[in-house]
Parts: sequence; structure tokens; C-alpha cells
Amino acid sequence: MISFPEVKVNLGLEVLRKRPDGYHDLNTLFVPCKAYHDTLEIITGDDYSRTSSTLAGKYSGDSLRQAISPGGKLMITIARAEGVDWDPLSDLTAKAYALLSQDFSMPCVKIFLEKTSPVGAGLGGGSSDAAAALKMLSSIASLGLDEAALASYAARLGSDCAFFIYGRPMLGEGRGEILTPAGLPVLDGYELKVVVPEGIHVSTREAYGGITPREDPRFAGPVHPMPFKEIFNLPVESWKDLLFNDFETTVFALHPQLAEIKDGLYREGAAYASMSGSGSAVFGLFRR
Repeated sequence: MISFPEVKVNLGLEVLRKRPDGYHDLNTLFVPCKAYHDTLEIITGDDYSRTSSTLAGKYSGDSLRQAISPGGKLMITIARAEGVDWDPLSDLTAKAYALLSQDFSMPCVKIFLEKTSPVGAGLGGGSSDAAAALKMLSSIASLGLDEAALASYAARLGSDCAFFIYGRPMLGEGRGEILTPAGLPVLDGYELKVVVPEGIHVSTREAYGGITPREDPRFAGPVHPMPFKEIFNLPVESWKDLLFNDFETTVFALHPQLAEIKDGLYREGAAYASMSGSGSAVFGLFRR
């Protein structure tokens, strides 16, 4: 079974408050984005003498890493042209298998993941891979999990993982796992352009490092005069002064090149431009 997990962008991202569990409560709107995708293949079987995908023949050396779980039921292979500098068993796709194995008798499987979506760009590629793995494993093992059940598992893997179970525009609250479907007719007639600069990777820890939540008395960032979700009923051209990504203050100070990219998108005629998630991807909405 093969799937092609796509990334997302965030329309606005407000950091409201820090929670007792160490996470932050947010407002954001997740939107699927076809600019990048990975390739994920999962097959059953315990014959580890053969690879799980013909894609493996395209990679060698540091571009390919493979691991087998301690119990021997999972083999995972990750390929990435820029190199794979993480333990495959720590990948969210492997964690998805381990999570389901806590509640179900899972078959032996092989996971092959070809990473072509940017890493550390705020596009959620890893979360998308995890959500796709949950859906594929549910099908392969005949678990019969519906979207709500899959989203519950996904939320345990990452704050934005649950969104990718649905793959349609969703308002995200809580730490991003509380989702409400959002129709976006206002985006009809617009196309999305995503720019990911080379050599800039922003970790979540780095992005949160200097941020001041909106409910903190010290917050001095831009505010808007209406509830977050009502902004999306207004024309896209008005979003420039109403819809903000709170991480831009922190991340742009560390990486001024990203601010320059955003300004450049506006010069090109974007109706709205913003950083996605915690960066480093910057996108613009252009009228067709």
C-alpha cells in the first residue's frame, strides 16, 4: 500500500497561553497544501531480506537509513537526498505503529518512507506521514478505525497530526488537536505559492524560545478587533492587517531572510503572505 502524504500551511497562528502540561494553547487554521509530499509505502511480511520498495534503489550511503524494532515486527527504511540524520525508529511513522501495537495485535510490517518534503519548515511533513501511517496500518490490519478514532491516536503523536487525518481545512484550537471543519469559499480564485529557503531549519524549541503569549501582560505584538475565526469571512486582501503568525516576531529576528521573502511575495502581488507554522516556509496567496 502506497500513499503520498501532503503538507499544510497555517493561516494565522496565535499563541494564547502556556498550559500546565508545557504545551501552548493556539488559534490557527490548517489548510492542505499540494506544494510538497512524501512517499510512504507499508507492506506486511517478516522477510527482511527484501526491501519494502523499489524506491530504495535510488538512494545509498547517508541518504538511506534502516532499522528493525527490538521485537522484530517492524522494519523501517527512510530515504532522503539531503541525508537522514535521525533514528528511523524515532520517526513518527514508526511511533504510529508502536502506538497502535499497544491496543491491537499488529502484523509484521515494513515501512518505507521517501522524504521529499522540507524538514523544519513548519509545513508538518512528519505529522502528515504519521497520519498517513495510521490510516494505512488501520486498513492493512483491518482495525476498522474511523476518522474520529484515528484522529484521537494522531493527537497523541503530535499537535498537528490529527488535522492530517481529515485533510481538509480545519480550525485548530487547544494545542492544535481540537479541530472544527472550516469552509473557505473566500479562497476560491486564489493559488498558493510556498517558498522554502535552503539552509534554514527552525526547530519548535527555537521558535517558542522567545515568544510571549497573547494573554501575557508583556505581549506587545499586533492584535485584531474581532474573534479569530471571523477573519476568514473577510476578503483575503484584508488579512494583511488582521491575520498574524505570532512566531514571525521570534523567527524573523533570528532569520531576517524570511522577512525579506515575505516582503518579496507582497511585491510580487500576493494578497496575503505569512510564515507557516513555526517556519521556515513562507507562503503567499495570489489571485489567479
